[in-house]
Amino acid sequence: MSTSNFTRRGVLKTSAYLGAGVAMPTIFTASSAAAYMNEPKGGTVTLGFNVPQSGPYADEGADELRAYELAVEHLNGGGDGGLMNTFSSKALKGNGILGKKVEYVTGDTQTKSDAARASAKSMIEKDGAVMITGGSSSGVAVAVQALCQEAGVIFMAGLTHSNDTTGKDRKANGFRHFFNSYMSGAALAPVLQKMYGSDRKAYHLTADYNWGYTTEEAVKSSTEAMGWETVNAVKTPLTQTDFSSYIAPVLQSGADVLVLNHYGGNMVNSLTNAVQFGLRDKQVNGKNFEIVVPLYSRLMAKGAGANVKGIFGSTNWHWSLTDEGSKAFVKSFGEKYGFPPSQAAHTCYVQALLYADACERAGTFNPCGVVEALEGFEFDGMGNGKTLYRAEDHQCFKDVLVVKGKENPTSEFDLLEIVEVTPVDQVTYAPDHPQFAGGALGTCNSGA
Repeated sequence: MSTSNFTRRGVLKTSAYLGAGVAMPTIFTASSAAAYMNEPKGGTVTLGFNVPQSGPYADEGADELRAYELAVEHLNGGGDGGLMNTFSSKALKGNGILGKKVEYVTGDTQTKSDAARASAKSMIEKDGAVMITGGSSSGVAVAVQALCQEAGVIFMAGLTHSNDTTGKDRKANGFRHFFNSYMSGAALAPVLQKMYGSDRKAYHLTADYNWGYTTEEAVKSSTEAMGWETVNAVKTPLTQTDFSSYIAPVLQSGADVLVLNHYGGNMVNSLTNAVQFGLRDKQVNGKNFEIVVPLYSRLMAKGAGANVKGIFGSTNWHWSLTDEGSKAFVKSFGEKYGFPPSQAAHTCYVQALLYADACERAGTFNPCGVVEALEGFEFDGMGNGKTLYRAEDHQCFKDVLVVKGKENPTSEFDLLEIVEVTPVDQVTYAPDHPQFAGGALGTCNSGA
């Protein structure tokens, strides 16, 4: 398949660069003249934005791409600078990265691991991308992270929530700003206990891939620890659009809580089917039947409409936060696109800036220099409060938001309300925690 099938060259790509005679190395082998994979030789540096432009997570992908384009604009000195103005690190100057103009190519992951690897491979091999970022699926993230490790480029994960990404499948060349399944369970359980009590019977519907598995495990372990019983856990295909056949058995199970370990279009459809079956109007075991969505987003809430009212979940970030970083990002994004950003947009924008900042602080694009700059890096002003990129597993640690669907929204964007900002200490775990066991970070690969 040709490169054009995988990548779309960013609007900032110039004909001068294309004619500059920059040698594009064969994947997994750096060119003899380069000290590391895809070392930028001219006045530009190319980043690869690999997002779901089709498939069940396409809404997230569209917002991710908007955010990346905004980040490139800010890095190159355009717009109002956004989060560069509030970021505690002051290494970024708005003159690109290390004085090189930032350009980009894009790929469509299709929310499929093979397609995502193919598009990332093409961006590295054909387009000279020195860093790959993006994605809205943990299956994609794990696959692309492994490829970037082999190829010798940095992977800045987009929206990936599975424990595996910084657990058993962690890689030295990969970094995750987004929170994870364990953190959702740790943040949600106390709120669910307070709202619904300790004597509950839960039924899980779980997306049949690694994100679903680790989210189910995290929520089960945290709720069972407070007294809930898990009566069943059923896997559902990622390609499923009608969940009626999965909802019907819930009614006969004796469960009084349905946990939807679904995301994106899957969650919109499964929640809609659950409401159509009347679950939210039922009483079971003398209690009102409840639904929980462990991982929430505004885009999902919009898709599900009034069905989300009063339903609890967790989220990495929300546009209603009032810290200076969040306000700066919402202003920049809103002025450019006409609506507030999603958590997917926020995560991807922040990851682009964190990569650029690490290059500046390291004084190089060499992946091993970038790894060293990011490991143990503490920062603030990016919209999540004080944040640590832990050296042992390349996972960010920060406060986690518990939210619920708003009962009386004031607009199509005002759909979630923050119930609790869970402090980082409550969601922090040891690197060898059982839910993250089995992996080894290894050492950085520069592709040389």
